[in-house]
Amino acid sequence: MQKALRDLISQGLVETRTGVGAFVRAAPVIRPNDYGWQTAALGSSNISAARPSTALRTAPNDVIALHAGYPDRELLPERLVRAAFGRAARSDATVGRPPAGGLPDLQAWFATELGSTAGAGVAAPSPRDVVIFPGSQSALGAAFRALVGVDGPLLVESPTYWGAILAAKQAGVQVVPVPSGADGPDPAELARAFAVTGARAFYAQPNFANPTGAQWAPEQADRVLDIARRSGAFVIEDDWAHDFGISADAIPLAGRDDSGHVVYLRSLTKSVSAAVRVAGLIARGPARDRILASAEAESMYVSGVLQAVALDVVSQPAWRTHLRGLPRQLAARRDLLVDALREHAPSARLDSVPGGGLNLWLRLPDAVELPRFVRDCEDAGVIVAAGDEWFPTEPTGNYLRLNYSGPNPGSFPEAARTIGRLLDRH
Repeated sequence: MQKALRDLISQGLVETRTGVGAFVRAAPVIRPNDYGWQTAALGSSNISAARPSTALRTAPNDVIALHAGYPDRELLPERLVRAAFGRAARSDATVGRPPAGGLPDLQAWFATELGSTAGAGVAAPSPRDVVIFPGSQSALGAAFRALVGVDGPLLVESPTYWGAILAAKQAGVQVVPVPSGADGPDPAELARAFAVTGARAFYAQPNFANPTGAQWAPEQADRVLDIARRSGAFVIEDDWAHDFGISADAIPLAGRDDSGHVVYLRSLTKSVSAAVRVAGLIARGPARDRILASAEAESMYVSGVLQAVALDVVSQPAWRTHLRGLPRQLAARRDLLVDALREHAPSARLDSVPGGGLNLWLRLPDAVELPRFVRDCEDAGVIVAAGDEWFPTEPTGNYLRLNYSGPNPGSFPEAARTIGRLLDRH
């Protein structure tokens, strides 16, 4: 009875009066609201920067969702997360204010993780080099503001992560695209872009790039790092898929550099839980202090509870056990979708099968009208993400980004049949 009453109150259907009882709430007066004054107050808007990504959209349960940016809950360490929240709720983290840079033990964990990948002769980062952020989006914004600044040029791979494009726009920096393919960015084009623009930062995802799944070979990593050093520039490395290797491991570019040229970002949000928005950014030298100052100005500090939960999860032996089982699960999903697309949608082209990450980058025929095709897919019960969102400038073709880590992988063959059938119509 009490639960039903609470539900009715939350829906605005019933109101309670202390000492009197519960009553049906009077019907509200319905009238149109006039918000016209806000047009002048807000001024012009950058619509492209304000529009949310398809990847953040919550899909109904009765559709096949290939658009999401997050893995399904069965790929998460749910029991570890629930237990960690329980312990954190009983700790001082619920009432304490953590240091601006983050909990020292969590800073040390991020530093140790990156240090374990350091090459011969490369010094490991110190815990002080780490700044904890409430997710990678906040970290990207802080890094772009601190290292590039308003109206400054920022080189990015094209295509690249839509969230980085959004963060750059919000920070007021000027995005300069650099062509990037299955092997990563074109070194000659990257060097030319540095020379022409005078840019002092390059945002990249060397491991299992979102959306293409590309991973840089060691020789490519060395070339990019050499170009950055000669240009006196930073590489802002987004190691978003560090925990999602399948047939290959993520080898951070930052493990090759201790001179401060690489600013390294690793988020736990996708691999631990979407409810645990915690990321670690590692920067050496004055760059770290500038980024921390930018972070403090925006959010002051990250919830101590979330930091405690993240640290609890990654410190458990079961966390490593969970990570060891992920490649097999991801491989099964990836291969199921790849095989289904090759069988049922042969006119679409999959240039490479990624060795890790969560996505496939599917090229559609040039004759396809992409916006209409995406709508037709949704009308047929399959939600896909148009690749246009991942291009910082005009797209070079018709692409779909398909997430193979979402719910109900058994429906992948049906989704591929739908995509193939609709391609035949277009």
